[in-house]
Amino acid sequence: MKAWFTKAAVKHFNAGALALSALLAAPMALAADPKPWQLNMAPGVTHSSKMAWEAHMVALWVCVVIGLIVFGAMAYAMFRFRKSRGAVPNVHFTHSTKLEIVWTLVPVVLLIGMAWPATAKLIAMYDTRNATMTVKVTGYQWMWKYEYLGENVEFTSRLARDSDALRQSGKVPTVAANPHYLLEVDNMLVLPTDTKIRFVITADDVIHAWWVPALGWKQDAIPGIINEAWTDIQEPGIYRGQCAELCGKDHGFMPIVVKAVPKAEFQQWLAAQKAKGAPPSADKSAATATDALIASPTGTGVRKPAAPDTSDEPTPEPAEPLNK
Repeated sequence: MKAWFTKAAVKHFNAGALALSALLAAPMALAADPKPWQLNMAPGVTHSSKMAWEAHMVALWVCVVIGLIVFGAMAYAMFRFRKSRGAVPNVHFTHSTKLEIVWTLVPVVLLIGMAWPATAKLIAMYDTRNATMTVKVTGYQWMWKYEYLGENVEFTSRLARDSDALRQSGKVPTVAANPHYLLEVDNMLVLPTDTKIRFVITADDVIHAWWVPALGWKQDAIPGIINEAWTDIQEPGIYRGQCAELCGKDHGFMPIVVKAVPKAEFQQWLAAQKAKGAPPSADKSAATATDALIASPTGTGVRKPAAPDTSDEPTPEPAEPLNK
């Protein structure tokens, strides 16, 4: 009997299974707190994400109650009024005004009851007032640029080199060896916890979308347009996301990684970034330029003689007024 699979076929099958497992695990890595066999959406780590989760849970339980009532009534009608029990249909029944009023008013009341808090939460999600700091996010093909406005700190963030090398190598990634494959960057966006942070989001070339599921929102980055959003991360940790708008051939390779740290640690990080990017002092720059001029091989550089020291000379007496 011939074998169903050759060694090559088995090898390709195993490789395909590993690739499929990696792809299936990637969405789980985007959740706020992923767990095995997680079915419901995660509450997230911000006020906005928790408001969205609460609205979702209210709608879910309303749907559960409606489903129990409707399917319960159907089951009761099918078993209580079946032919084998001698049920005879009422062929003269057309409609009931009372029932029509009930099944019209009940959904209206439910929708109003769900829409009122949902609208209030939606308005709060777009209220960027009273923010402590502002971060400008600019999308490029295919990376992100972050600017801490008013702090003179900015940097770019792109796919980490090891993930980029792995995707171009043709090797099959595994979850065990590469838990954050295609979701790792070279420079994380560091933010403080318990702080209202305003984002201004735009793009330089095409439309992108900045999306970190744990923060509870996504926002388009459109060239020539500035969109706003805000967040207040309540739990320290590392939260990952991706560009959520098809922006070109490397759309799937511009991840987002946010590192939330306590306020004191953020201030230390910010001070280190300022020191790293600070220009040299004016005195040091002038001294360096003078030394370079003296050491010039052309011999044209000449140091100016120092001004004479007159600190030991007596100070002249002031002249007496003429109208004494």
